Amino acid sequence: MKTRRASSPAAEAIEAEAAAWLARLDGGITPDERAEFFRWREADSRHAAAFARLEQTWRALHELRSYRPLARLHPDRDLLAPPPRGVFRRRFPMIALAAAAAVIIGWTLWSWAPRSLQNGGSGATQIFATTSGGYERLTLSDGSVVELNGQSEVRVAYRPEERRIQLTRGEAHFIVAKNHARPFIVTADKVAVRAVGTAFDVRLADRATEVLVTEGRVQLDHPGSRNPPATGAVAAPATLDAGWRAVVGHASGEPLALEQLSAAAISEALAWQRPRLVFTETPLREVIARFNQHNRVQLALADPELGSLPVGGSFRAENVDAFVRLLTSNGELVAEPAGDVIVLRRVR
Repeated sequence: MKTRRASSPAAEAIEAEAAAWLARLDGGITPDERAEFFRWREADSRHAAAFARLEQTWRALHELRSYRPLARLHPDRDLLAPPPRGVFRRRFPMIALAAAAAVIIGWTLWSWAPRSLQNGGSGATQIFATTSGGYERLTLSDGSVVELNGQSEVRVAYRPEERRIQLTRGEAHFIVAKNHARPFIVTADKVAVRAVGTAFDVRLADRATEVLVTEGRVQLDHPGSRNPPATGAVAAPATLDAGWRAVVGHASGEPLALEQLSAAAISEALAWQRPRLVFTETPLREVIARFNQHNRVQLALADPELGSLPVGGSFRAENVDAFVRLLTSNGELVAEPAGDVIVLRRVR
C-alpha cells in the first residue's frame, strides 16, 4: 500500500498537518484538543481525506514491507543504534510502526544541529537549535542541562564571571548547576531570568514571554520591574518560586501576569520533554531494550526469533501501551500482561 504523494505546496502542508494530528492523537490529547482536531478535520474535505490516508497506512502497517525511513536527516546516533553484525534476518513482514505518521512523509523526523560560531576558549558563543518536532537534551560544560523543544534555539556564552544564555526562539527548560560566584542568566525578548541552582522553563510565545519555575526560585527582571506598575497591574516580584509562572507581554507597558500552577498543569506544560525513540529497521530485541530503559513495565519476547523483526518509526519513550497496540495491530503478534511484564508472542 502506498500513500499518495502531495502534488503542491498546499497539499504538502495539509499532509503535514494530518501527520501532526495523527502523532498527537497517539500521544494522548485533552478534550479541548480533540475538539480542535474535529474542527480542523471538518473545515476542509482535503483535511479529512489526508488524515484518512495516513490513518489507513497506520492500520495496514504489515503491508509496508519495503518502507525505508529517510536517513538523510542525520538522526541522533544514540537513538538509531544499528543492528549488530551477523543477525539472521528472516523475511518477516516489516513492522514500520508510524507512531508519528509524519515519519512516513519525512516531515517530523528530527535532527539536532549544534553549531559553534567561534572555536575560541572562554567567552565563545555557541548556537544550539532543533527543527520542527525535535527535542534535544544538552549538558553544558559546568554540568547545567538545557532541554530544547522543537523549533527552538539558544545562544550559549560562558564567561568567568557569569553563564549567559539567550533564547532566540521556541522553548527551553534549564536545570542549573549551583555556582554562587557565577550566576546563570537566561534572556528572552525583554526578560532576564537569574538563577544560581534551580530549574525553570522559558517560552517565547507570539505575544509574551513565559517563565515557569519547576524547582527552587529565580530572580525575574523585566521592564515592568524597573518602572512603576500601571493601575491594577501586578508588581513584579523580586523572586519567582517553584510552581509559579510569569507571563510578560512583548508590547511595552503590559503588566506582569502571575499564576500558580497545579502539579498536573506543570506536567502538561512540560509534556514536550518526554523523549521519543526513533528507529530505522532496528531489530525488535533492541527496540524492546530501549523501551525497558525508560519504563517500569517491561517488555519481553516469548520467542527469541521475534527479536529479529525490523522496526521503524518514532515513538514516545514512556508510551509503552501505544507501542504494544501498534505492534499487535497487524494480528501477527499478541501481548500477554503478567504483572509488570508484557510478553509478546506470535499468534498461534
